[in-house]
Amino acid sequence: MAKVLIQFAHPILSKSRIHARLLTHCSSLKDVTINDLYEQYPDLYINVDREQRLLLSHDIIVLQHPFYWYSSPAIIKQWFDLVLEHNWAYGSRGQALAGKKMMNAISCGGSQQAYSPTGTNRFTINQFLAPFDQTAHLCKMTYLPPFVIHATHRLTDEQLDVYGDQYCAVLSALANDQFTADELSGTQYINELVVSSNH
Repeated sequence: MAKVLIQFAHPILSKSRIHARLLTHCSSLKDVTINDLYEQYPDLYINVDREQRLLLSHDIIVLQHPFYWYSSPAIIKQWFDLVLEHNWAYGSRGQALAGKKMMNAISCGGSQQAYSPTGTNRFTINQFLAPFDQTAHLCKMTYLPPFVIHATHRLTDEQLDVYGDQYCAVLSALANDQFTADELSGTQYINELVVSSNH
């Protein structure tokens, strides 16, 4: 059983519908650790040793956050800058994260069509997430397709619960290594795998 670490970042969780619901759904999952970065480090002063120990003791790293300005909340950039040290996470002697997996779990106000070559945002979600993909690659990790929730302002509570169930199913399937390499390489969003195959 692989261990999953959710690196959660939402600067105002009390105002969150989407991410609060996702956390509620997955909080009781076995072998899933939730690390709330803003709660842990309200001053952005990140404990590098603590974070590196967490990374070493988990196999799958999930960056869960709202999709702010085509990227993540500021603390995730701060976390990358400080925690993924040269010759620890990358570089000629940087092997600490080799073989682990990483992915994003994000919410967007815009529709999927808005994130397309002909849409308002001109690029796909996967294109916007290229820096995360490359970061994983540099650290010798495998980058997985993202878990994405679109058009968040229009979602009903019932629809949010469906996404919550999907999120739990994805995390459980990853922990149990139930997705094949072909499935992962052939999908845009990882949620599509649990919708279609009910893992």
